[in-house]
Amino acid sequence: MQTIQLLILAALAAVVLFSLYSVLGKRVGRQPEEVPLPAGAHRPDTLVPPPGEVVDGVALSGLAAVKAKDPGFEIDSFLNGARSAYETIVKAFAANDRRTLEGLTSADVYATFDKAITDREHAGMSEAIEFIIPARADLETAEVDGDSMRLRVRFLSEFRATRNAADGAADSQDAPRPDERRAAETWTFERSTAGKDPTWALARVEAAEA
Repeated sequence: MQTIQLLILAALAAVVLFSLYSVLGKRVGRQPEEVPLPAGAHRPDTLVPPPGEVVDGVALSGLAAVKAKDPGFEIDSFLNGARSAYETIVKAFAANDRRTLEGLTSADVYATFDKAITDREHAGMSEAIEFIIPARADLETAEVDGDSMRLRVRFLSEFRATRNAADGAADSQDAPRPDERRAAETWTFERSTAGKDPTWALARVEAAEA
Protein backbone atom coordinates (compact mmCIF):
# COMPACT_ATOMS: atom_id res chain seq x y z
CA MET A 1 0.00 0.00 0.00
CA GLN A 2 2.78 2.40 0.90
CA THR A 3 4.58 1.57 -2.36
CA ILE A 4 1.46 2.43 -4.41
CA GLN A 5 1.16 5.83 -2.63
CA LEU A 6 4.80 6.64 -3.41
CA LEU A 7 4.29 5.77 -7.09
CA ILE A 8 1.21 8.05 -7.27
CA LEU A 9 3.10 10.97 -5.66
CA ALA A 10 6.01 10.47 -8.05
CA ALA A 11 3.64 10.54 -11.03
CA LEU A 12 2.01 13.78 -9.79
CA ALA A 13 5.42 15.38 -9.30
CA ALA A 14 6.40 14.46 -12.86
CA VAL A 15 3.23 16.07 -14.22
CA VAL A 16 3.88 19.32 -12.26
CA LEU A 17 7.53 19.52 -13.42
CA PHE A 18 6.51 18.94 -17.04
CA SER A 19 3.92 21.74 -16.81
CA LEU A 20 6.51 24.17 -15.36
CA TYR A 21 8.99 23.28 -18.10
CA SER A 22 6.34 23.88 -20.76
CA VAL A 23 5.57 27.38 -19.41
CA LEU A 24 9.14 28.49 -18.71
CA GLY A 25 10.30 27.31 -22.10
CA LYS A 26 7.89 29.61 -23.95
CA ARG A 27 7.97 33.40 -24.53
CA VAL A 28 4.89 34.96 -22.97
CA GLY A 29 3.52 38.29 -24.27
CA ARG A 30 5.17 40.67 -26.78
CA GLN A 31 8.95 40.62 -26.81
CA PRO A 32 11.08 43.76 -27.20
CA GLU A 33 11.99 42.91 -30.80
CA GLU A 34 8.28 42.56 -31.66
CA VAL A 35 7.25 46.03 -30.43
CA PRO A 36 6.95 48.48 -33.36
CA LEU A 37 9.28 51.48 -33.23
CA PRO A 38 8.86 54.96 -34.68
CA ALA A 39 10.57 55.65 -37.99
CA GLY A 40 14.28 56.19 -37.58
CA ALA A 41 14.43 54.57 -34.14
CA HIS A 42 16.78 51.68 -33.29
CA ARG A 43 16.64 48.62 -31.09
CA PRO A 44 18.60 48.82 -27.82
CA ASP A 45 21.30 46.54 -29.23
CA THR A 46 21.79 48.75 -32.29
CA LEU A 47 21.54 52.20 -30.75
CA VAL A 48 23.57 54.86 -32.52
CA PRO A 49 25.75 56.68 -29.94
CA PRO A 50 25.00 60.41 -29.56
CA PRO A 51 27.46 62.84 -31.15
CA GLY A 52 30.23 64.07 -28.90
CA GLU A 53 33.82 63.53 -27.97
CA VAL A 54 35.03 60.00 -28.70
CA VAL A 55 37.42 58.31 -26.28
CA ASP A 56 38.58 54.73 -26.87
CA GLY A 57 35.76 54.26 -29.38
CA VAL A 58 33.08 55.46 -26.94
CA ALA A 59 31.06 58.60 -27.79
CA LEU A 60 30.77 61.01 -24.89
CA SER A 61 28.39 63.90 -24.37
CA GLY A 62 27.66 66.59 -21.80
CA LEU A 63 30.13 67.06 -18.97
CA ALA A 64 31.85 63.78 -19.87
CA ALA A 65 32.77 65.22 -23.27
CA VAL A 66 33.98 68.47 -21.67
CA LYS A 67 36.06 66.49 -19.17
CA ALA A 68 37.57 64.47 -22.03
CA LYS A 69 38.62 67.68 -23.78
CA ASP A 70 39.90 69.29 -20.59
CA PRO A 71 40.82 66.73 -17.90
CA GLY A 72 41.40 69.57 -15.42
CA PHE A 73 37.83 70.86 -15.70
CA GLU A 74 35.95 71.08 -12.38
CA ILE A 75 32.28 72.02 -12.39
CA ASP A 76 32.32 73.77 -8.99
CA SER A 77 35.28 75.91 -9.99
CA PHE A 78 33.64 76.72 -13.31
CA LEU A 79 30.34 77.78 -11.71
CA ASN A 80 32.15 79.98 -9.20
CA GLY A 81 34.01 81.63 -12.07
CA ALA A 82 30.81 81.96 -14.11
CA ARG A 83 29.05 83.65 -11.17
CA SER A 84 31.93 86.07 -10.78
CA ALA A 85 31.91 86.82 -14.53
CA TYR A 86 28.14 87.34 -14.45
CA GLU A 87 28.29 89.91 -11.68
CA THR A 88 31.30 91.64 -13.27
CA ILE A 89 29.63 91.86 -16.69
CA VAL A 90 26.33 93.13 -15.28
CA LYS A 91 28.13 95.85 -13.33
CA ALA A 92 30.36 96.77 -16.28
CA PHE A 93 27.44 97.05 -18.68
CA ALA A 94 25.47 99.22 -16.26
CA ALA A 95 28.49 101.49 -15.84
CA ASN A 96 29.20 101.65 -19.62
CA ASP A 97 32.58 99.99 -19.00
CA ARG A 98 33.55 98.76 -22.47
CA ARG A 99 37.08 97.72 -21.51
CA THR A 100 35.90 95.16 -18.96
CA LEU A 101 33.18 93.84 -21.27
CA GLU A 102 35.53 93.34 -24.20
CA GLY A 103 37.74 90.98 -22.23
CA LEU A 104 34.88 88.77 -21.06
CA THR A 105 32.56 88.51 -24.07
CA SER A 106 32.62 87.18 -27.63
CA ALA A 107 32.86 89.62 -30.54
CA ASP A 108 29.12 89.35 -31.29
CA VAL A 109 28.01 89.89 -27.70
CA TYR A 110 30.43 92.78 -27.26
CA ALA A 111 29.10 94.45 -30.42
CA THR A 112 25.57 94.25 -28.98
CA PHE A 113 26.70 95.69 -25.64
CA ASP A 114 28.71 98.42 -27.37
CA LYS A 115 25.71 99.60 -29.39
CA ALA A 116 23.48 99.67 -26.30
CA ILE A 117 26.12 101.62 -24.35
CA THR A 118 26.45 104.13 -27.17
CA ASP A 119 22.70 104.74 -27.10
CA ARG A 120 22.77 105.17 -23.31
CA GLU A 121 25.72 107.53 -23.45
CA HIS A 122 23.86 109.73 -25.93
CA ALA A 123 21.00 109.82 -23.42
CA GLY A 124 23.40 110.57 -20.56
CA MET A 125 22.55 107.33 -18.75
CA SER A 126 24.59 104.92 -16.63
CA GLU A 127 23.96 102.95 -13.43
CA ALA A 128 25.76 101.53 -10.43
CA ILE A 129 24.86 97.95 -9.53
CA GLU A 130 25.03 96.37 -6.07
CA PHE A 131 24.10 92.70 -5.69
CA ILE A 132 21.97 92.07 -2.62
CA ILE A 133 23.12 88.44 -2.41
CA PRO A 134 25.49 86.46 -4.66
CA ALA A 135 23.79 85.39 -7.88
CA ARG A 136 22.64 81.77 -8.08
CA ALA A 137 24.28 79.80 -10.89
CA ASP A 138 23.02 76.41 -12.14
CA LEU A 139 24.45 74.46 -15.05
CA GLU A 140 21.81 73.63 -17.67
CA THR A 141 23.67 72.02 -20.56
CA ALA A 142 27.22 71.24 -21.67
CA GLU A 143 28.44 70.31 -25.13
CA VAL A 144 31.56 69.91 -27.21
CA ASP A 145 31.61 70.86 -30.87
CA GLY A 146 35.00 70.25 -32.45
CA ASP A 147 37.48 72.40 -30.55
CA SER A 148 34.74 74.45 -28.89
CA MET A 149 33.16 73.77 -25.49
CA ARG A 150 29.87 75.46 -24.60
CA LEU A 151 28.19 75.52 -21.21
CA ARG A 152 24.79 77.11 -20.55
CA VAL A 153 24.29 78.50 -17.05
CA ARG A 154 21.04 79.80 -15.57
CA PHE A 155 21.44 82.79 -13.27
CA LEU A 156 18.99 84.15 -10.72
CA SER A 157 19.94 87.45 -9.09
CA GLU A 158 18.68 90.30 -6.94
CA PHE A 159 20.42 93.65 -7.06
CA ARG A 160 20.04 97.36 -6.48
CA ALA A 161 20.49 99.68 -9.44
CA THR A 162 21.19 103.36 -8.84
CA ARG A 163 21.09 105.70 -11.80
CA ASN A 164 24.03 108.05 -11.77
CA ALA A 165 22.92 111.59 -11.05
CA ALA A 166 23.89 114.35 -13.47
CA ASP A 167 25.58 117.62 -12.55
CA GLY A 168 26.87 116.28 -9.24
CA ALA A 169 23.42 116.02 -7.71
CA ALA A 170 24.13 112.74 -5.95
CA ASP A 171 23.74 114.33 -2.49
CA SER A 172 20.69 116.40 -3.28
CA GLN A 173 17.10 115.51 -2.50
CA ASP A 174 16.55 114.96 -6.22
CA ALA A 175 19.19 112.24 -6.40
CA PRO A 176 17.86 108.92 -7.76
CA ARG A 177 16.96 106.26 -5.21
CA PRO A 178 18.20 102.67 -5.57
CA ASP A 179 15.84 100.47 -7.55
CA GLU A 180 15.68 96.81 -6.44
CA ARG A 181 15.43 94.36 -9.32
CA ARG A 182 15.36 90.63 -9.98
CA ALA A 183 16.80 88.96 -13.07
CA ALA A 184 16.58 85.45 -14.53
CA GLU A 185 18.79 84.75 -17.53
CA THR A 186 20.59 81.91 -19.25
CA TRP A 187 24.13 82.67 -20.36
CA THR A 188 26.18 80.51 -22.71
CA PHE A 189 29.92 80.50 -22.08
CA GLU A 190 32.26 79.29 -24.80
CA ARG A 191 35.91 78.33 -24.86
CA SER A 192 38.23 77.00 -27.55
CA THR A 193 40.63 74.18 -26.72
CA ALA A 194 42.72 74.84 -29.82
CA GLY A 195 44.80 77.55 -28.13
CA LYS A 196 46.29 78.04 -24.67
CA ASP A 197 43.82 80.70 -23.50
CA PRO A 198 41.72 79.15 -20.67
CA THR A 199 39.25 82.06 -20.59
CA TRP A 200 35.55 81.35 -21.01
CA ALA A 201 33.79 84.09 -23.01
CA LEU A 202 30.13 85.01 -22.84
CA ALA A 203 28.73 83.96 -26.23
CA ARG A 204 24.96 84.33 -25.77
CA VAL A 205 22.38 85.81 -23.39
CA GLU A 206 18.78 84.57 -23.17
CA ALA A 207 15.88 85.44 -20.92
CA ALA A 208 14.81 82.69 -18.50
CA GLU A 209 11.85 82.05 -16.24
CA ALA A 210 12.36 83.10 -12.64
